[in-house]
Amino acid sequence: MKRFYSDVSVADGAILLDGRPVKTPARATLAIPHPALAAEIAEEWRSQGEVIDPRAMPLTGLGNAAIDRVAPDPAAFAKMLAAYGETDLLCYRADGPPELIARQNTAWDPLLDWAQARYDIHFMVTAGIVHVPQPAATVQRLGEALAARDIFALAAMAPLITLGGSLVTALALSEDAVGADAAFDLTHLDELWQAERWGEDQLAAETRAARRRDFMAAARLLTLL
Repeated sequence: MKRFYSDVSVADGAILLDGRPVKTPARATLAIPHPALAAEIAEEWRSQGEVIDPRAMPLTGLGNAAIDRVAPDPAAFAKMLAAYGETDLLCYRADGPPELIARQNTAWDPLLDWAQARYDIHFMVTAGIVHVPQPAATVQRLGEALAARDIFALAAMAPLITLGGSLVTALALSEDAVGADAAFDLTHLDELWQAERWGEDQLAAETRAARRRDFMAAARLLTLL
């Protein structure tokens, strides 16, 4: 739609356009209790040109998701994301070639070591794609770590987990144990290795770039909480 407002402000966490509160898709007020995040969401609206481009407002989208999708039942939302701990990407290794195996071990073992020390848990690591159950205590403690976060952190964790396929990496990123760029590359290691070895496919590169933008926006939100 065309831009219909002149002034953007924040009052008690609510994003205001010409003094009127922005509404989420479900018609709730877009109110953000984290001042730094509210300021950046306001700046997204302030930076719009003559036509409003939702793709240029990723933090707004995540704020909407927190209020409309997470807030009604945060426990259920966290439980849905926690299921990724049962099939975490980092626990499923290639069975060849040796170069890829070595790269996975070098990149992924430190994250599993961090999680094991941080949460006092143990992981079952396997080669191939056949499902190997994780210990019940591991799944429970990872789920508890996720459920302890507020609705805005959960909204950000969702793309980090689903795009990367790794709950462990998302938790490590949220606790500053790994940087955002490194976390994205670690969770796309196989794809990047294939591109390095066989050459880049343009469509795959464009898709990965879009995923990176969404991943980085979610990581940015975590830094604003």
